[in-house]
Amino acid sequence: MQIGNGRQTTRHVIGLTGQQEENGMTIQQLKYVLAISEAGSLNKAAERLYIAQPSLTTAVQELEREIGITLFNRSGRGVSLTNDGLEFVQYAREVVQQYDRLSEKYGRDGTVKKKFGISTQHYSFAVKSFVEMVKQFNTAEYEFAIRETMTREVIDDVASGKSEIGILYLSDFNRKAIEKFLRTNNLEFHRLIDCDAYVYLWKGHPLADRASIRFEDLVDYPCLSFEQGSAGSFYFAEEILSTNEYPRTIKANDRATMLNLMIGLNGYTLCSGIICEELNGSDYIAVPFEPDEDDIGYEMEIGYIVKKNMMMSTMAELYIEELKKYLHRYDT
Repeated sequence: MQIGNGRQTTRHVIGLTGQQEENGMTIQQLKYVLAISEAGSLNKAAERLYIAQPSLTTAVQELEREIGITLFNRSGRGVSLTNDGLEFVQYAREVVQQYDRLSEKYGRDGTVKKKFGISTQHYSFAVKSFVEMVKQFNTAEYEFAIRETMTREVIDDVASGKSEIGILYLSDFNRKAIEKFLRTNNLEFHRLIDCDAYVYLWKGHPLADRASIRFEDLVDYPCLSFEQGSAGSFYFAEEILSTNEYPRTIKANDRATMLNLMIGLNGYTLCSGIICEELNGSDYIAVPFEPDEDDIGYEMEIGYIVKKNMMMSTMAELYIEELKKYLHRYDT
């Protein structure tokens, strides 16, 4: 395989048989397929790739003939992946990502922007660490993405290659279910920090001056939680003790709304207690949660997930360093 600057078409690659083929599929063809699948249109993909649509169509048709499957359903409304195409794209994305990381480490500088993305549950420290990592790069040369999203999507994003790293937590309650889901998707979990539960609320809350808060103290106030969508379950909840019965509940889907509800409705949420005031502001506090004897899963193990046996990009390595650096002050 020729590691170039991204501007030359690679003509010698490892084919489906594992042998080097003179006219085997190329990295460029794989990138074309990924671009079409993301754009949903040959026209749009051609525009993004700065090539003529007939050339793009020909390249994909040649690839389909070579591998013996149809990758796209074509219609007047655009294109969509076939079942074979869906499977092919998963493998193609992994190959292209590994190629890009090899090129980053060992190839000559090119003109194509390098990409790096993370998906995370709603943690301000994850955003803060991302900011510190991005500061070390020229954003004109890189394409960065951070996605605060639902737990299932954190896992799906890493499994599909949309994001290189995912941030989530395990507890005694959700561990078996989440770890099974990770294994199914060929992902592995790496611990960053263990932490006890805290009640997160605004400084003007009637319970804000407590040294600790028990579950019965909270019955008069709405419990705020992040929505997990139709595929959500207790195991995907971002908040600990998700199986407890809360007489008042409100769901939100972003951190800013959650903070507004804390002030407007005296709401609260259960969290790790690791709060970045620089991003969330200084109007909120985390009070230690005092569990009952029968409370299960009130201790959190926060970590990151990645694909097994995947070479990490430089951005990923630096991001993990920033995470560890920030969390070190809380790791007792």
